Amino acid sequence: MPKLKLGAIEDDKPVKVAHELPASVHRDLVAYSEILAQESGQPIQDPSKLIAPMLARFMAADRNFRKARRARQCPSEGEG
Repeated sequence: MPKLKLGAIEDDKPVKVAHELPASVHRDLVAYSEILAQESGQPIQDPSKLIAPMLARFMAADRNFRKARRARQCPSEGEG
């Protein structure tokens, strides 16, 4: 079985966000949590806990996002 892209879930201070998911996305999230639990041997009590690490992984893999974020954080040379 191929490794899933999501690894261990880190314990971090959460920020509450309420969002509705389409039923098909929720079914996939539940299936993903079941497969991850089987693969890692770590039970997933609440599949919604996977949403934050999935988003973080998605943003970390988006080159254009990282480039735009760096550009916003670092003022251009010659300014000031």
